[in-house]
Amino acid sequence: MIFALKALLAGLIIAFSSWLAGQNPRMAGFIIALPMASLIAIAFVYFEHNSVEKTILYAKSILIAVPVSYLFFLPFFLAKQLNMNFWMIYGSGILLLTLGFFIHKYFANFLS
Repeated sequence: MIFALKALLAGLIIAFSSWLAGQNPRMAGFIIALPMASLIAIAFVYFEHNSVEKTILYAKSILIAVPVSYLFFLPFFLAKQLNMNFWMIYGSGILLLTLGFFIHKYFANFLS
């Protein structure tokens, strides 16, 4: 039951932002960029595991992951210069995000 409520809340935030993007893309981008998901997820981790140590390690991992995840957006900034279509941009972003995973994994080793 708790899992379903967490999934519903996260889904509602994403669905709202997706809907808002049709009305006001800049506002939707700002909302989705807020650490709202992190705020919710960090609280869920603490309440579910009741461990300050795990929650702190989780938050530190997020801190490393956020700037690394920006690699996904790099192709969107270079799309016009490289004359890329949407799927090339999106695919390149996913490839860079995969690289970002290994960067995160490397730096996350220093957390504990």
